[in-house]
Amino acid sequence: IGADTKEYTHSFHVYPAMMIPQVAREILNRYKNDNMKVLFDPYCGTGTSLVEGSLFNLDCVGTDLNPLARLISKVKVTKVDIKKVEDIFSKFDDFYNNNIDTDYPLPAITNIDFWFKPSQIKHLNIIKHFIDEISDDDIKDFFLVPFSETLREVSLTRNGEFKLYRIAKDKIDNWDPDTYKLFKEKVSRNIIGYKSYEEKNTHFSNSVYNFNSSTDLPNEFIKENSVDIIITSPPYGDSGTTVAYGQFSTLSNEWLGIENARKLDKKLMGGTTTNIEKTGFDELDNIIENISVEKPKRAKEIWSFYRDYMASINNVSKLVKKGGIVAYVVGNRRVNDTELPTDEFTRFM
Repeated sequence: IGADTKEYTHSFHVYPAMMIPQVAREILNRYKNDNMKVLFDPYCGTGTSLVEGSLFNLDCVGTDLNPLARLISKVKVTKVDIKKVEDIFSKFDDFYNNNIDTDYPLPAITNIDFWFKPSQIKHLNIIKHFIDEISDDDIKDFFLVPFSETLREVSLTRNGEFKLYRIAKDKIDNWDPDTYKLFKEKVSRNIIGYKSYEEKNTHFSNSVYNFNSSTDLPNEFIKENSVDIIITSPPYGDSGTTVAYGQFSTLSNEWLGIENARKLDKKLMGGTTTNIEKTGFDELDNIIENISVEKPKRAKEIWSFYRDYMASINNVSKLVKKGGIVAYVVGNRRVNDTELPTDEFTRFM
């Protein structure tokens, strides 16, 4: 209670269902030993466990299927020349003012006029072109993170929700956020967060990849029996119906040039449904069977999530050294007024 969950680079970008940093930190305080070298997070999201692991001098490896999550994670744990960041940022005002009347072409955003008012499109375009001119890729990515958070907050989405819903019609006419000011505030905040992280951190050995732990554990990225500790918070459920990671990220991913950004949820855990089979965990199997009586489609979605989750756990277990530590930070959700026992299912696996 009262803990600062936005320390260091944890402050960089909001994201659905983020792990509390102090949880990962406490796990490391309890179980980290001098022989540990590698931490792996198979659903790293925005990199909470990677940030904390690096502060404990671990080589941290994460993977996530969401391009936005990977960008945020990568920026949070990548060493940059912060003086160069500040120098580039000091030139932003001049660039902005000199290009305020530049007629930039519209980015390829689906229904852009539905999700953004013309003034926000104009200002976001100026900011994006400022970032695009940065030659250093790591520094460019550093600026893309506050840009992503800014564009979502100035859009016509309901920012209090993770799913992609437009704000009420009666609020649109008066919606006029200061895009320029908001971006500057977020860059300044992230510079402060990075400085505190760099001051505390002496170990920048981190990698963020794009592979699906349910189907693929590429040997060139991470090898069997190579991981000393896993700290992860798995997806909360099938993202199309619960925490909509893909929907939350859609506008950012489109502005960042990601193809098929609106199909991301289909690629995530449980995104492809199949006929129900048994998981082998009786409590969960009985719940899914009961739900299928009234809501067969919903039951298929639940089963498909646990199908992928089982496959992922089985794959990830092969990576852990004998005597290694595995910590899954799990939240149970409710369907049809029934709590799904993800915690006990994880333990069972």
